[in-house]
Amino acid sequence: MTDPTPEMAKLAELVDAARICMVTTMTAAGAHVSRPMALQDVEFDGDLWFFTYDDSAKAEQVRRHPAVNVSFADHRNTSWTSVSGQAEMVHDRAQAERLWSAPLKVWFPDGIDTPGLALLRVQAETAEYWESPSSRVKRLLGAARAAVTGDPDKFPGDNRTVRLDP
Repeated sequence: MTDPTPEMAKLAELVDAARICMVTTMTAAGAHVSRPMALQDVEFDGDLWFFTYDDSAKAEQVRRHPAVNVSFADHRNTSWTSVSGQAEMVHDRAQAERLWSAPLKVWFPDGIDTPGLALLRVQAETAEYWESPSSRVKRLLGAARAAVTGDPDKFPGDNRTVRLDP
């Protein structure tokens, strides 16, 4: 990816701050399924990385329907981020070693040698984020101002859509 735009830099900051997300895939029957997952500690460059089992339901869903959504909520900083992109299952031991961290051993007891261990990579295509002031008073006053004026743009905060190069 080229030099990040201010929106891309902000997106990376929000993704990094949230860490835990909901990954949404589609079943063979067309139903959307979301599950919490921990984002691996790597600088966001348009790719999101997760560890999973290659024989899991989510892995099968990604193989059938690679379009996914990854959503983050950071309530401490009152920000929300939604990333849409294409997912794929990756079997790359060197990458897994780079991404591995000790807390993963809870889910993958044999570490990097856990049978069926795989990486889920999401290549982001678009993202949208919302960020509001951390002050509860500012949020309440902004909400009141928006309600009185009938103008949702009066609510304090920032909402952006970011298009990422595939």
